[in-house]
Amino acid sequence: MQLSQADRNILRSVQRDSSLSMADLGALVGLSPSACHRRLRALEERGLVKGYRAVLGQRELGLVMHFFIEVSLVSQSEPVLEAFESAVRAIPEILECHLMAGQSDYILRVVCEDAPAFERLHRDLVARLPGVARVHSNMSIREVKPLAGYPV
Repeated sequence: MQLSQADRNILRSVQRDSSLSMADLGALVGLSPSACHRRLRALEERGLVKGYRAVLGQRELGLVMHFFIEVSLVSQSEPVLEAFESAVRAIPEILECHLMAGQSDYILRVVCEDAPAFERLHRDLVARLPGVARVHSNMSIREVKPLAGYPV
């Protein structure tokens, strides 16, 4: 996909801070506010900007435990995959779910307040998801490099 340098600068800037006014964004990327607004709208229409959101403080919310859970299913048939994925979407503690190539079928990223909360999540939800054959959990000790956005 061809992007001008100005478009790349806009994408990098809004990815870093989407609360910028058009005047501030334009000043950062060297465009007038109206030209910046037109380009940003065009980037949104092309699907390069999917939305805007606030980044919340995980620890400040009391969600101090972070886990990656590998899940293997009994089968990779379409009904089993669909049932599992549908059930995962209904659990708010599961932040991300990725269908994988490799040893496990899925990797889930979850957050919890403490060890008892993780035990409840694991016992009452994850282990009871439809089609689960095996679960392997890994606890994150420390985040070394948080997601800061995509390379543009």
